Amino acid sequence: MQIRHQLPLPIGRYALSGAVLGLLLLMYVPLLLHWVDGWLNKSISIEHEYFSHGLIGLPFAAYLAWSNRNRWQQLSDTPHLAGIVLLLLGVACYRSNLTDLINLSLPIILMGLCLWLKGMPGLRLQAFPLLLVFLATPTEIPYLLAPYTLPLQSFIAGTAGFILQQIGMDVRVDQIYLFVNNRIVEVAPYCAGLKMLFTSLYVGLLLLHWTGALASRAKTFWFFAGIIFVSVSANIFRNTLLTFFHGTGREQAFAWLHEGWGGDLYSAAMLGLLVFLLRGIEAWIPDDSDIVDAAES
Repeated sequence: MQIRHQLPLPIGRYALSGAVLGLLLLMYVPLLLHWVDGWLNKSISIEHEYFSHGLIGLPFAAYLAWSNRNRWQQLSDTPHLAGIVLLLLGVACYRSNLTDLINLSLPIILMGLCLWLKGMPGLRLQAFPLLLVFLATPTEIPYLLAPYTLPLQSFIAGTAGFILQQIGMDVRVDQIYLFVNNRIVEVAPYCAGLKMLFTSLYVGLLLLHWTGALASRAKTFWFFAGIIFVSVSANIFRNTLLTFFHGTGREQAFAWLHEGWGGDLYSAAMLGLLVFLLRGIEAWIPDDSDIVDAAES
């Protein structure tokens, strides 16, 4: 009788993976908790609040990465030199004193790990989760965009003033300022709807991926175009109401919509519209297979 011994498990590989995972948790759990606390309690800078969509996107990215684990294990271990470069860059960013670089070190190190462990096939496999992490990483991009929102601010102020004039209110518009009953309302850069536009585009990306519509260029283009239209229109409506409330002395209603739970209700309603928008676009634009069948017939 011949006795065959079972081959030992690749303990070394699992130990290395566990060590890498433990190091990542040690490095980034405190940072992620800081982000979450800032987003929930608004104890973070205004610019970083623009990335509060990470409350949805980061768990979804983790779910997608975990869902790819079987395909990940089937990939050959072919390290890419760029992975080492990105890992060193990520560590340098993490050890810097600049908040943005510390934040950006997370997606940089994750990309480096994908390239180091599985090469380009691994990076392609995890590309969408990595994109979600990158787009949810707080940076100063909103601050850099603020000076360029003046045309949008003026457009929103002018449109809101026009709407209020149609209901008989005495409104004067001066660039981004609305004057109603000796009261002034300013459509400030952070009131121009950039935060909700960022959030809507991010949630729209999640919806496109979830429904599979991301594979269609036409659906993706019209959906993002619709998101921009809905976001600007909703913000015009919101600023019109804020001007009406402030101009007529309804300060409680103004505070409710501006800083209270009325603003959260407005945001939730706007995001809910995206679901109906995508359904409408899917009904309007046929699938690629339908186009091919029609061409062949």
